[in-house]
Amino acid sequence: MSKPIIFHIDVNSAFLSWEACYRVNILGESADLRDIPSVVGGDQEKRHGIVLAKSNSAKKYKIQTGEPLVSALNKCPNLTIVPPNYELYVTSSRALLKILKEFSPLVEQYSIDEAYCDMTGTENIYGTPIAAATYIKDKIYEELGFTVNIGCSSNKLLAKMAGDFQKPNMVHSLFPEEIPDKMWPLDVGDLFFVGRATQKKLRSLGIQTIGELAHTDINILRYHFKKHGEVIYNYANGYDFTPLIDITPQNKGYGNSITIPIDASTASSAKMVLLSLCETVSTRLRADNIKASCISVSITDCEFSHASHQRNITASTNITNEIYTIACLLFDELWDKKTPIRQLGVHTSKLSNDDYRQYNLFDMYKYDKLKKLDSAIDEIRGRYGEDSVKRACFLDGSTNHMSGGIDKAKRTGITKGVE
Repeated sequence: MSKPIIFHIDVNSAFLSWEACYRVNILGESADLRDIPSVVGGDQEKRHGIVLAKSNSAKKYKIQTGEPLVSALNKCPNLTIVPPNYELYVTSSRALLKILKEFSPLVEQYSIDEAYCDMTGTENIYGTPIAAATYIKDKIYEELGFTVNIGCSSNKLLAKMAGDFQKPNMVHSLFPEEIPDKMWPLDVGDLFFVGRATQKKLRSLGIQTIGELAHTDINILRYHFKKHGEVIYNYANGYDFTPLIDITPQNKGYGNSITIPIDASTASSAKMVLLSLCETVSTRLRADNIKASCISVSITDCEFSHASHQRNITASTNITNEIYTIACLLFDELWDKKTPIRQLGVHTSKLSNDDYRQYNLFDMYKYDKLKKLDSAIDEIRGRYGEDSVKRACFLDGSTNHMSGGIDKAKRTGITKGVE
C-alpha cells in the first residue's frame, strides 16, 4: 500500500500576481506589477484602504499585508496602487483548480488561492513527489502565467508548513523524518495555529522554537492553553489526521456585514444599510432553498467596540421583510442611539430546508403575498440583473440596494465561490 502523499499549493502574492498577469497578457501593459513596488489595495474613500497583496519589491520597504495604504505610501512614495478585481480572482482560482484536478481525483480548496491535492499512488505516473510537484508548478506557470509554491508531505499540516518555506516559485518537502532538521529549528510563531497571543505566551514559558514546543510536557501546555495546547503540541510533532474533503460543506449560516462609507449616526440611515444586507442574505437563502429560525445583528461603533444580539423566531423564514423586521428590532435593542456606527452585520443560523410553515392566523395571507413577491423579484433579477428591480427608498440614496455597498464584483466572487 502506497504511503500518503499530500500536496499543498499556494499562489505567490495571489491578488497581485493575478492582476499582473491580466494587465500584461490581456490589457497589454508594459509594466509588470510584480517587478515594481506595487500593492493591491482597497478603496480609501470607502475605508477599505489597506494592503491586500504586495510585490516582492514592496516587501523591501517593509510594507505589510493589512496595513493602511497611507502607511504604505509613507514608506514608499512611488508605490503603485491598483484596486482589487474580485471577479478576476475568482476566475483565476477556478483555472488553478482545473489544472490541479487533471493530476488528482481529490482536490480540496482551502481558500481562493490555496488548495490541497491527494497524490497518493501517483508515483508510477508522475515520479517522485518532488518531480510531480515541480511538473505541476511549471505547468501552472506556463498555462496561467503566475507562480505557486508547493509543499509535499504525508499530511495536510506538514504539506502546508513545507509550502511556506522559501518563496516564490519553489517546491519543498517536509516528511516526518525531515521534521527535526527542517521544522523544529523554526521560530514557534511559524507553526500553523500559533497566533501572536499564543506565541507571546509560549515565549513567556521559555519556548522559542517549534522543537522546544514539541518536547514540552503536554500537561504543561494543557494547563496554560487548555485544548489548544494539545493541538499545537500535536502540530509541533507533525501529527495531523485531517482528511482531504473535496465537497463544499453545507453552510451553517448565511450572513453579510459591511463597513459603512460614512459613520451612521441616525437610526434611519443605519436601517437603510440593514435593509440592503437583508436583501442579499435573504436572496442567498432563497437561492439555496434554505430557511433560518435565528436572526442576529452586529454593530461595531466608531471606537471599534463590538456588540451583537440574536433572536429565535417561531417559524423559519427566508422572506426579506420578515428578516428585516427582526433585524430592526434587534438593532433598536442594541444601539445606544448616540455613538456613530462604523460597521453593521446581519446573520442567520439554525437553518432548515423544510417547506412547511407554522401559520399564524393573523399573518397567513401576508406571508403568502410576501413569498410570491420575493419569488417574482428573484426571477426578474436572475433574468435581467440584480439592479433591474430595487426598492424606491434606494433610488436617491448613497446606499447600494444590496449588500450595503459592497462592490458587485467582490460580492459575485464571495457568493459564487470557486467551483
